[in-house]
Amino acid sequence: MKSLIDNARSFSATHVADPRHAELFQALEAGQSPEVLFITCSDSRVVPALITGARPGELFELRTAGNIVPAYPGADRPTGEAATIEYAVRVLGVRDVIVCGHSHCGAIGAVVRGEDLSAVPAVRGWLEEAVPPHAPVRSLAAASADVAEAVQAHAVAQLETLRGYPCVQERIDAGTLSLHAWYYEVHTGAVRAQQPHDGGLSFQAL
Repeated sequence: MKSLIDNARSFSATHVADPRHAELFQALEAGQSPEVLFITCSDSRVVPALITGARPGELFELRTAGNIVPAYPGADRPTGEAATIEYAVRVLGVRDVIVCGHSHCGAIGAVVRGEDLSAVPAVRGWLEEAVPPHAPVRSLAAASADVAEAVQAHAVAQLETLRGYPCVQERIDAGTLSLHAWYYEVHTGAVRAQQPHDGGLSFQAL
């Protein structure tokens, strides 16, 4: 914690003293206009701004365990995830939504390996609701430590869930919103994106 506090102090002092940085942050006072909603895992090894090089104000972020996009809720049970997506799409008018999965994902690894999650009932319930027993990702074997195939399939599945959001489908139909699935390797820094390939889907390096 001490190192984080020291860095926060240094960050504040540096940016206040540097006119270039001060101008950037002062411009943010007027509001935000990000073009991308970046949905990714809560995993501390995944840092969206580091991966994309985005500056403050350029990414609207949603982080959940396993980069899961829950189904659009009914009016009687609003969720923070749905509120974030709806605000990004309808109010901020983002042009792109990226769902970024990552290698060595504990959530998806637990799903495909059938791990006992009884000690973490909230995690178990979250995964059971978002990745039900019939979900295709559960049939993929954990062939490697990075569970790459399962993570990539899971990221693509989240795009289908996003299409169930009225605000998202409206913008897709209007041709003003695009959805993307990415895969980030935490041990190499490589980023791959979903690509059409021979009638199927594959992930290729950006």
